[in-house]
Amino acid sequence: MSSDPWGRVDETGTVYVRTADGEQVVGSWQAGSPDEALAYFERKYEGLVVEIGLLERRVKTTDLSAKDAFAAIDHIREQVDAHHVVGDLDALRARLDKLVKAVEARREERKAQRARQSDEARHAKEELVAEAEQLAQSDQWRAAGERLRALVDTWKGLPRLDRKSDDELWHRFSHARSAFSKRRKAHFAQLDAQREEARKTKEKLVAEAEALSGSTDWGPTAARYRELMSEWKAAGRAQREHEDDLWNRFRGAQDIFFAARSSVFAERDAEQAENLKLKEELAHEAEKILPVTDLKAARAAFRAINERWEAIGHVPRDARPKVEGRMHAVERAIQESEETEWRRTNPEARARAEGLTGQLQAAVDKLQGQIESARAAGNNAKADKLQKELDGRQALLDQALKGLQEFGG
Repeated sequence: MSSDPWGRVDETGTVYVRTADGEQVVGSWQAGSPDEALAYFERKYEGLVVEIGLLERRVKTTDLSAKDAFAAIDHIREQVDAHHVVGDLDALRARLDKLVKAVEARREERKAQRARQSDEARHAKEELVAEAEQLAQSDQWRAAGERLRALVDTWKGLPRLDRKSDDELWHRFSHARSAFSKRRKAHFAQLDAQREEARKTKEKLVAEAEALSGSTDWGPTAARYRELMSEWKAAGRAQREHEDDLWNRFRGAQDIFFAARSSVFAERDAEQAENLKLKEELAHEAEKILPVTDLKAARAAFRAINERWEAIGHVPRDARPKVEGRMHAVERAIQESEETEWRRTNPEARARAEGLTGQLQAAVDKLQGQIESARAAGNNAKADKLQKELDGRQALLDQALKGLQEFGG
């Protein structure tokens, strides 16, 4: 018979292992000596030791799942409980029990970690939903659209929650994105309609501008171009592919008109500047007629100058009042001389002037006599009253005498 601290072989070749519950039959050995039998079953024991050690390291250092770990533990425990090895089986059971506790602790730790991660993911997704719902009301179409796309990428990187919670949050998130897309689509559809209306309006403006480009009715056409420009600005922008082409045509038509007008105005300004120079010379020549000494000769000279004046075209508007004023001043002086001469040589007017002068002289003489009589009678109040009346008649008489002198007497 052969034995060691953990097992023995009896005379019949039966191998036993010692445990806390007593000896257990390991098996029968007939192939050699008892020592060889013990060595064989001790090697099988060492195999279990190695297997348990490997499992302990896997549980400690890898992400082995609790399910797989428990399956591996149960597999080893079945081998230990089968008593087909020689060694300290109670120590193996103790290591397996300890390993079970380690796996359970790790499972609880992972469960708590998953709960934390789930809470964090829930909080993160709720924040994404809240931001998406806020962005759904934004009118910053480009920035909000880009941000929503970024939120989708962030969402995809977060862990899933329980199906109900995840589906509810995703429904809100998706609804917010859909609401924003619907609003953006409606906005750009309206914008497209407005731009299409602007294109039609601007095509009409371009057509009118091009039709006016050859006009020589400078003032009204320039005014209409200003109106067309105001209408252009009020029409809004057309589609990008049309706006630049329409504007180039519209601006080109204006440029043709205003270039032609500028050319004509430049010629006209040069012509009017020359006309001004000629009229200034004629005004200077007319001014030499004054003072009028020979009315007939003055009239003939002014008539000749005026005929040459009328033959000259327009002068610049800002210079017109001054040069024409000089000619009018000479004309008025000649007219005044004519009026004076007429009054002097008109017999009827002379007779009327002489009659009026005689009447006034008689009235003055009469008043003087009445004043003298009143003062002689001591009636000074009456005399003062008559004196005022006399002063008025005397002033009229002086004026009448002055007018009579214009008739040569």
